[in-house]
Amino acid sequence: MKHLFRQLIQASFAAALVGAMLPAAALPPAKGKVILTISGKVGEKNAGANAEFDLDMLEKLPQRTYTTQTPWDKQPIKFTGPLLRDVLAAAKASGTTLKAAALNDFKTDIPVQDATKYDMLLAHKMNGEPIPVRTKGPLFIVYPYDTKQELQNNTYYERSAWQLKSIDVQ
Repeated sequence: MKHLFRQLIQASFAAALVGAMLPAAALPPAKGKVILTISGKVGEKNAGANAEFDLDMLEKLPQRTYTTQTPWDKQPIKFTGPLLRDVLAAAKASGTTLKAAALNDFKTDIPVQDATKYDMLLAHKMNGEPIPVRTKGPLFIVYPYDTKQELQNNTYYERSAWQLKSIDVQ
């Protein structure tokens, strides 16, 4: 019995050691239409030097929903999507600045610390519906404006990129 117990312990230790040596699950390649490309300081790549995401990949990340008043709408809007920090973690992004670019060539710089300090969404739904390109989609970086007074000013509004297509991590 003692011998069997020792073999079980040794087998468990060997399995743990082999598991520790295997690489973590890689970011799978996008199967659908790519709607977000993360470039720059990215540790997990699935398309050359970039991390590309289709909608299905973003929807597989933990989803959050909150309602907030934006300066662009008369009524509060319910936004749904993964937290920006979770998307950056999936790409193993490391840097200090996010250079976000939109389909209409709008560009904005976002400090990486914003993604850790605030529950910023990479929203793909507004009021429960997918966001069409004509109304800020398919992706919209949204701050939880109503949670802190400091978020209700132009600095944060200008960092809220809609029609987001790419993020360059620097």
